[in-house]
Amino acid sequence: MKGLIETLKNIWKIEDLRSRILTTLGLVLVYRLGTMVVLPGVDPAQLGALKTQTSEGVLGLLDMFSGGAFSNASIFALGIMPYISASIVIQLMGIAVPYFQKLQKEGESGRRKINQITRYLTVIILVLQAPGYLLNLHSQLPETAFILKGTLFTVSSVMILAAGSMFIMWLGEKITDKGIGNGISIIIMIGIIARLPFSFFAELLSKIEGQGGGLILLVIEIVILFLVFAATILLVQGTRKIPVQYAKRIVGNKQYGGVRQYIPLKVNAAGVMPIIFAQAIMFLPMAFVNYASSDALTGVAAALSDFTGFYYNALFFVMIVLFTYFYTAITVNPTQMAEDMKKNGGFIPGIKPGKKTIDFLDTVMSRITLPGSLFLGLVAILPAFAMIGGVNNQFAQFFGGTSLLILVGVVLDTLQQIESHLLMRHYDGLMKSGRIKGKSAGGAAAY
Repeated sequence: MKGLIETLKNIWKIEDLRSRILTTLGLVLVYRLGTMVVLPGVDPAQLGALKTQTSEGVLGLLDMFSGGAFSNASIFALGIMPYISASIVIQLMGIAVPYFQKLQKEGESGRRKINQITRYLTVIILVLQAPGYLLNLHSQLPETAFILKGTLFTVSSVMILAAGSMFIMWLGEKITDKGIGNGISIIIMIGIIARLPFSFFAELLSKIEGQGGGLILLVIEIVILFLVFAATILLVQGTRKIPVQYAKRIVGNKQYGGVRQYIPLKVNAAGVMPIIFAQAIMFLPMAFVNYASSDALTGVAAALSDFTGFYYNALFFVMIVLFTYFYTAITVNPTQMAEDMKKNGGFIPGIKPGKKTIDFLDTVMSRITLPGSLFLGLVAILPAFAMIGGVNNQFAQFFGGTSLLILVGVVLDTLQQIESHLLMRHYDGLMKSGRIKGKSAGGAAAY
């Protein structure tokens, strides 16, 4: 406890770090206040049906990422997900489209151009998503819930929803520039954490009422949750270090190179993207149920729509493993890594430069991705096991899946940045022994 107090004092002593933390907290407060502001023309007292609809399923996931703004019919209802979707599209286009490949190689100017294109695509996605959100709003709420009606309400709401999401994106960029950590990732994390107190309180009530096994079972659940967090940290932090030896060069009176460094290949290089892709596909059977013409097709669709069922989770697990390999293959480029090493006079001891190095890196990535993908699939289906064990749906989401991985990844990255500030000022860091090796997060890759 004494060490923690001393660390907090050291953090407060550093003016730049203190300013960044306070700026981050202030911008996060602005975001949280915005999630409570209901769209003009909607009666806040009649949002009960919308809150019920977003209690689970894909809409529940969207509501969690928006910090409850989706179910509040807030001006921030669409959240940051349109920007994330646009970032993913641009990232994939950078693999297939030569124009984006060229921009990626142009350094800072190319990055600014890519960011500009991402913002334009975000606006397009928002203009398409906002009317869909309003249609869902009209289908869930009674007519008396709408003070404004007709074209005036639709046009004004679309503009407000689009502006709200763009404002969130601006907040995220400001947190990245002026605050601590990756702004977009922190906004998503805050939205997830905002649901935790209510979910835990609901679970506590269910146990106190005697229907769920009492407080002893709640303590067991918390211990299991702690172990799951610890295992997830191992998954996020796990790396395979590839030694790289650099040739010795003498320029003038100075010697360069001649040292051994390491390339850290991550066990889970794909992050949470495989879960997001698999989840998007697994929600298709739910939509198919309404259009199935035969009892057999309806039965298959219903079986694949049961979140706690065997068939849903088995298929979900297999898809995550496959998507992990796919996303790792398109984000980790052994050819580029081998070329960069060769340009800088580096080589892997015992491996010839060129194709042998590419094959070696590709083989290592394939081998370490297998346990990483299996572990990621297990983490993704853990909420289903929690629900089967009697945990309520909302609290069970913290036992695994996208929310858990985002929480762990963002917290580690933020703590690593804080520790870097402390070490630069010759402090001990956050811990007396060991160092936090957070992953660098940026844009969509942060999850």
